[in-house]
Amino acid sequence: MSSPKFLKNVAIVGAGGNSGKFMAEALVAGGKHTVTAITRHESKSPIPSGVQVAKVDYDDHESLVAALKGQDALIITLGVTAPHDQQRRLLRAAAEAKVPWVLPNEWSPDTEDEGVVRDVRAFTDRPKIREEIAAEGKLAYISVTTGFWYEWSVPIPSAFGFDIDNRTATLFDEGETPISVSTWPQIGRAVAALLSLPSDKLEAYRNKQVYINSFTITQKEMLASLQRVTGTSESDWTIIKQSVTERYSQGQVELGKGDRVGFVKMMYSRIFFPDGNGNFEKRRGLANAALGLPKEDLDEATKRATDRGSAAYRTSA
Repeated sequence: MSSPKFLKNVAIVGAGGNSGKFMAEALVAGGKHTVTAITRHESKSPIPSGVQVAKVDYDDHESLVAALKGQDALIITLGVTAPHDQQRRLLRAAAEAKVPWVLPNEWSPDTEDEGVVRDVRAFTDRPKIREEIAAEGKLAYISVTTGFWYEWSVPIPSAFGFDIDNRTATLFDEGETPISVSTWPQIGRAVAALLSLPSDKLEAYRNKQVYINSFTITQKEMLASLQRVTGTSESDWTIIKQSVTERYSQGQVELGKGDRVGFVKMMYSRIFFPDGNGNFEKRRGLANAALGLPKEDLDEATKRATDRGSAAYRTSA
């Protein structure tokens, strides 16, 4: 009886970034993979220990192909400022290099939801990318849906509505709409667990969305955690209520004037609409249990968020 096959070589774009770092570290810690960071020649981003580095020129297709040859999987994590065509360049190179699996630049709320894709332009390309990969047929994708990053979003007033420095909370409607969110460590564990599956079991995820979260949570629950972590009570906070549709429209107007804060308001508030699109745990189900992911401590995650979110890193409300 032959032994099951496993993926061994994993390339990751963005291994020095906020989310990619945790994925790379979890893969290395598992001891089953050789992990290679795909980086620009001029990149100064620190790469996690134990990760190999392949320097590339994104304007040189052959440079990308050479870096990806021999890889069993490619993980793509790109920031919002990345060139629009960068992911497609990577996918073309991966197909030519015969990389069998790709985890595309998803890491977001549920882009299987037509309303979200329609109303948030930043998500428009995600289903198109998935369709192109499946139609082309040389690659298989596993698209990991995470919701918004919790520790990134909590300290940004224009995101979840919390101005921690000034102890002000803006609740959308009544602040009771649950949404699914994830922490960076949880998704690192999820990616490592997925790519550690034997190849025959990995086939179950071929060209599918995989839904992972840390918490399905309301703004009121986030605020209660913030109060516990900061040693404050409700009386210490100024609580404002705003219609979520009004906030979305406000964000659109501000974005139209070139205000990046408007983009954040618009994108985040859309996920709190009462249509339930933000609660993919309820709508789609989670792969957490199948991948052996742990339950996380909310207050520990909130503490990481408040530690990260010094005033210098926050977007003003």
